[in-house]
Amino acid sequence: MELHNLGFDHWFERQLPTSLQKGCGVARVCAVDRGIYRVRNGSGEIPAELAGRLAYTLKSPDELPCAGDWVIVSYYNDDAAALIQQVLPRKSFLRRRSPGDSRAIQMIAANIDTAFLVQSCHFDFNPNRLDRYLAMAADGGVTPVVVLTKTDLIDREDLEQKIALVAAMTTAEVIALSTVTGTGWEALGPHLVAGQTACLLGSSGVGKTTLINRLVGRKAFETRAVSGTGEGTHTTTRRQLVVCSQGALVIDTPGMRELGLADAGEGIEAGFEDIAALAARCRYADCSHGGEPGCAVAAALQNGELAAQRYANYCKLKKESAYYALSSLDKRKKDKAFGRLVKAVKKRKDR
Repeated sequence: MELHNLGFDHWFERQLPTSLQKGCGVARVCAVDRGIYRVRNGSGEIPAELAGRLAYTLKSPDELPCAGDWVIVSYYNDDAAALIQQVLPRKSFLRRRSPGDSRAIQMIAANIDTAFLVQSCHFDFNPNRLDRYLAMAADGGVTPVVVLTKTDLIDREDLEQKIALVAAMTTAEVIALSTVTGTGWEALGPHLVAGQTACLLGSSGVGKTTLINRLVGRKAFETRAVSGTGEGTHTTTRRQLVVCSQGALVIDTPGMRELGLADAGEGIEAGFEDIAALAARCRYADCSHGGEPGCAVAAALQNGELAAQRYANYCKLKKESAYYALSSLDKRKKDKAFGRLVKAVKKRKDR
């Protein structure tokens, strides 16, 4: 398989150094699992590990190779294994704050053309989480497509209501499909172009594994039943890139319920297109939507054009992103100040 079939285009060619050292080549990271890598080149897929020099010079975890990255590797063991020497710049990416650590960034995938934001119409339909996925895609310059699965488990009226709700949140295309009836699958075709890369994002149990098995044209991954409470089971434990039957590339990801946003200010604005459009009509360019005269956002909230819950989600994500953007020193100062406030309140209560 040629590199261009794996997504290597002129943009990436321009990121290469003037010349490569003897024994080195370009490959794409196709699997990451707890620090263990697999890369794919024109000859096939081989195991890889970080070169010591690269591991020593990395400044933060988000600089580590992730699924979809293009890397320069040096081969050994008769080209049966490789050392990752350099990670090429990323054209686009999907990232989140590392679970349990508000200061670290976790890369989900890189060099993605389309993000399929998968939500089940049964238990897992969650507009609040979808807001975060949309902001995440906008933050990394990835085109989102909302995919509603398991449409056979609800009636037509309920499905139309869910589609209308999503359409009110975003201008992204909405695809409703069912693996049981086969409806909706043809709508995925235009987004699965040979040499382009898509990524599946969604919680466990929404049908990502079933979806990717059908796209690949074989049972590449095991599926498991969803519990009676709607909780999914993690069937995908690593991020990996696979080639579909029509030549498109798809990165599958483990189910994610914790989606802390990194510094995604512009991504949030793009993810909340309706609120951004309203804000553009405010009397003052620096309107905080907190009571200023001529505020279009406040007017939309009052007349019902903008749902209060959606605006609350917007404010929450803006605040979360702004906090993450603070320097580590400012964060420590803010945390200490909050700690002093809590202690002061407790002292007053004890008197």
